[in-house]
Amino acid sequence: MTAEGPRPELGGPVTAPASEGAAPNPPAGTSADGEWLRVHPASPFVRGWVALAAIGFFFGRDFFERALQGRPILEDQFAGRAPILLAGGGVLLLIAVLSFILTWYFTKYQVSGGYVRVNTGFIFRQQRQARLDRVQAIDIVQPLLARIFGLAELKFEVADAGESAVRLAYLKMDDARQLRATILARAAGVTLDPSRPEEPAPEAPEYPVLSVPPSRLVGSLLLSEQSIFVVAGGVASVVLSATTGNAAFYLYLIPAALGLAASYWGLFNKGYNFTAAISPDGIRLRYGLLDTQAQTLPPGRIQALKVAQPPMWRALGWYRIHVNVAGYGALEGAGEGSGRTTLLPVGRLEDVMSILALVLPDPGTQQPAVVFGAGLHGLDADGGFVTTPRSARLLAPLGWRRNAFGATDTALLIRSGRWWRELVVVPHQRTQSMALHQGPLARRFQVADLVLHTTAGPVVPRLRQAGVEQALALFDEQSARARRARKRQTTEQWLAQVAPGAPELMPGDTPAHTQESPAPMQETTAPTQEGQQHG
Repeated sequence: MTAEGPRPELGGPVTAPASEGAAPNPPAGTSADGEWLRVHPASPFVRGWVALAAIGFFFGRDFFERALQGRPILEDQFAGRAPILLAGGGVLLLIAVLSFILTWYFTKYQVSGGYVRVNTGFIFRQQRQARLDRVQAIDIVQPLLARIFGLAELKFEVADAGESAVRLAYLKMDDARQLRATILARAAGVTLDPSRPEEPAPEAPEYPVLSVPPSRLVGSLLLSEQSIFVVAGGVASVVLSATTGNAAFYLYLIPAALGLAASYWGLFNKGYNFTAAISPDGIRLRYGLLDTQAQTLPPGRIQALKVAQPPMWRALGWYRIHVNVAGYGALEGAGEGSGRTTLLPVGRLEDVMSILALVLPDPGTQQPAVVFGAGLHGLDADGGFVTTPRSARLLAPLGWRRNAFGATDTALLIRSGRWWRELVVVPHQRTQSMALHQGPLARRFQVADLVLHTTAGPVVPRLRQAGVEQALALFDEQSARARRARKRQTTEQWLAQVAPGAPELMPGDTPAHTQESPAPMQETTAPTQEGQQHG
């Protein structure tokens, strides 16, 4: 992976030659293989500023109140307590600062032997490590205070970690980006110049794909599902107050309004300035107003994808995209995970097609626009989909024409919902296991549900109310497709399997921010052959 030189060929190690005149020593924040380094000295203060503020508030509250009231600070009985308060506050402050210094001194990290390791703790020691070839994603997070000091936190996600496997806080922003580039290069199987093993990997170039305007983000929030329930609740409160003469029903709107404002602010803060780009090391996402975050999702690490369209978005042609990524599932629903599993907060059809082209470079069909378009807004057998049998339409009188499945050479597509439309895409090689579900009512109508098991997350691939014969046939066919797809992936190093979405920069090329975006899915032929590696 290099910012200069010809595009590397897939299927083997890539050598990034060192540039002439390169510095013999690595820059700050990077190291020769095996060297232990410390985080930035300001890191414990950025993490523990709340404790310092609490100490100051507890011991200085009386001083502040007297100053605001215009009363003498030292008078009466307070004059005798002031030295005790100052001494107690000073001791606690000294203990807090000393613990911060010890925390910083005993926090070290190392990139060596195919692992990234972080040692923490001066009383209870702990070492966390993650295999580089198991890294699912690397995020750069900047809380507001860290942004002020130019610092950033690195989060390494690995499969089945349950939480961030390694959190490295805090580094200088440039050092964090450099370390991320080095780790992604090693995780991808890129070998640098053997004569300069300490040379850090250059950061891969990126090509912008899409961005979400703030006006569209605000519109999507106003037309979101929670707005429908809030308006319905407000109407119900007004009607009940008018019919019963009890104005107390209006009071119920206060907590609802506060909760709604907090929810809207959280979604706006996470979706603000959302941009997506493609680079040789993966899909890069950036977003955030106060707390900014930069995610890097290596190609092929996305386990499942869901395109959703609420009913109020349909007239404007807007969609949102969520994904399952190994390591993110346990965080979903905790606020943090909901933002990190969002691949597109709101976008048009062309944005959806662009994202699908990044996640699934080989659509596995000669007519991807027709097939995926039928999955988004089609009915019945449009695009070759197989729907719920007409005999079972009583089980889903509104959605039976939408509930359907289709398969390409590279992915299984499941569509559902007449009003809240959804399209779930699962690459064949990401199918971990399957299960057939059939209740007594389903047996009566000769239908069954097929559930595909992937990593935990917001996407639950479930085919509802398929005919029994179709469900059994799909069960066997999907098992065979998954086996064949996994045989084509014999290594965890994804760069040897998935081609970059855009070529690397050549000498003299235009910088990344001026490059054109990769084209969305077109009506092109993308044949799949046994043993062939696709990009």
